[in-house]
Amino acid sequence: QVHLTESGGGSVQTGGSLRLSCVVSGYTYSKYCMAWFRQAPGKERDGVAEIDGDGGITYADSVKGLFTISKDNTKDTLYLQMNSLEPTDTAMYYCAAYPGPVVSDLAAYEYNYWGQGTQVTVSS
Repeated sequence: QVHLTESGGGSVQTGGSLRLSCVVSGYTYSKYCMAWFRQAPGKERDGVAEIDGDGGITYADSVKGLFTISKDNTKDTLYLQMNSLEPTDTAMYYCAAYPGPVVSDLAAYEYNYWGQGTQVTVSS
């Protein structure tokens, strides 16, 4: 059974930083494509950052240079370092996994395992 558990969300002011973590279990973590998505109320779930089994990384244009995705295979943990946060970054953030390479980058339909989400709120 695959489990993804996010943590690290919270409330910050504009310009602040947060680091999200996603602990994974139930599979060979290093072989999976992992990603962070976010969903604001009334909006679609959007891809934020993705890292594949070989370490290749893709970012959404809106977070390039601001967010950093990384993973620690020894701890089975995925991270998302978020800097210079803006109110537009307010959303529920989800960790996702797929057991292999994905065809379309940052596409939610590619992923079949999801965490429960962690809320990020940025106030002005």
